[in-house]
Amino acid sequence: MPHHNNHSDRKQVAILIEHDVEDVEFIVPCNGLKQAGINVVVLGSRMNEKYKGKRGKLSTQADTTIAEALVSEFDAVVIPGGMAPDKMRRDPNTVRFVQEAVRQGKWVAAVCHGPQLFIEGDLLKDKRATGFRAIRKDIINAGANFVDESLVVDGNLITSREPGDLAIFTTAVLNRLGYGGKEVALPNENDTTAEWWKLADAWGGSTKGDIVKGLNTGLGDERYSLEALEKYLEKESDREVRSLFQEMIAKKQGHIEMLEAYLHKLGEKPSLLANLANQYAKVKAALTGSDDMYQLVCALRDVQTGIGEFDNLSAMYTDPVATAIFKVIYHDLLTYEQRLGELYRARVASAMKPSQPATGAAV
Repeated sequence: MPHHNNHSDRKQVAILIEHDVEDVEFIVPCNGLKQAGINVVVLGSRMNEKYKGKRGKLSTQADTTIAEALVSEFDAVVIPGGMAPDKMRRDPNTVRFVQEAVRQGKWVAAVCHGPQLFIEGDLLKDKRATGFRAIRKDIINAGANFVDESLVVDGNLITSREPGDLAIFTTAVLNRLGYGGKEVALPNENDTTAEWWKLADAWGGSTKGDIVKGLNTGLGDERYSLEALEKYLEKESDREVRSLFQEMIAKKQGHIEMLEAYLHKLGEKPSLLANLANQYAKVKAALTGSDDMYQLVCALRDVQTGIGEFDNLSAMYTDPVATAIFKVIYHDLLTYEQRLGELYRARVASAMKPSQPATGAAV
């Protein structure tokens, strides 16, 4: 393993690997660091193991095992996310290595589910930190102040939330290793208007084509469900349900405008497939019944399909702008799922009441 005392000018960074890592969360920081001339050492729990990413884009071996690695040899440690940290936290050597790196004042950067290692190592007490929304409660329970931002730095801990934050995350690590500034043409890590996707693309993340495809997928989904909702509204007679449908229609039109505006900004037009989605909705809605409960159930299920779609889209691309749009839509849909579900359960409960035996009657 290269000793960095021999060439003290050259920084050395450890990047941790395990099976089912979120591919781009390994690829982007790894390439960003290497392109800056930093020596990157991949640490895994075992040597004779081909580590594969959860999306099948990555297959790599460790350079050395974490049990053999000396923390003092490194300037920083990067912990990618996905399902890998759940495996890493079970390896005592990995937990010890991360604890020691933090104790020695090395920069330790974790993205997405990566902060699970900080949780495991009891390193979050009274720290500001972030992570993927699925582990928000775990981070809070570990004693941290959870901050929903692209980049949170507290002491020597650097945390980010998801693939959309990767270019900012990697830039933050580079800055702290002395590779920031104008000579490497990196945007300011706090500049939310920078075209971060271009940097992520240069480091092996999503291409413009990937991002456009994702936006069109989301657009097709929202247009389809808007058409369907308009049809449900025509057939719905319950006042409360109608009012909720109307509110959802306005919200969906807003979602469609956001997606179209960003496609336009990227110099792209909505795809033919996204335009076709409305036609399918017309056919589907024509086949539906006119029973009020039926419209409610259909609307609920359409929203649930959308939640799955946007949950997936919001964790797929290394573009903070597209990711933010997908997350807004995802959270709106979650809210409507709750409200439609409440209405549905209330209707079912009231429909069941008359069939209940009267109080005191013989059963």
